[in-house]
Amino acid sequence: MSMKIIINELSKTNIINKSKFIGIMKKVMTKEEATTFLERIKSEYPDATHICYAYIISPFQKYSDDSEPEGTAGLPILNVLKMNNLEFTIAVVIRYFGGIKLGSNGLIHAYSGIIKELLKDNTKEIEKGYLIEIYEEYKNNDLLNYLLKDDMIIEKEYKDKIKITAIVRKKTLENLSNVSYTIKDETVI
Repeated sequence: MSMKIIINELSKTNIINKSKFIGIMKKVMTKEEATTFLERIKSEYPDATHICYAYIISPFQKYSDDSEPEGTAGLPILNVLKMNNLEFTIAVVIRYFGGIKLGSNGLIHAYSGIIKELLKDNTKEIEKGYLIEIYEEYKNNDLLNYLLKDDMIIEKEYKDKIKITAIVRKKTLENLSNVSYTIKDETVI
């Protein structure tokens, strides 16, 4: 099953029975980015009745109903993210209560619905990648160029050996079995 990521930060506003719902989605690569984004939203909407959210930064997932009835806001948002195989994504819905109660089903529909609308044509597929460093003899330069042709070479240094820093796919990593490399970090491509 392929993973997806948000292309652009987007927002949308829906009015449902006089309540105003503002949905915002953004790509976040770390929990710290997600926390910073939430702090920004809270400062931009200090008078909101509820600020509910969910995010997925594998393997970590988090959601908040922010005083809405349990399971009617954050969890439905998280479920939309999961059903769409999203990674590195935060979705926030700001609600201004309009005086008419929506009931559990109405809340679930309102919170999940606005996120579904934001997803239309705003995702792309991603693949798990690895940031690696390769140290190899000069005689293997042509082989390395061939093996890394579909990946992202960040830096290439020629000293006593060739040192290449690159972001590679899992498939490429498997093909590097006879090459000396070190995995520095996991990332996405």
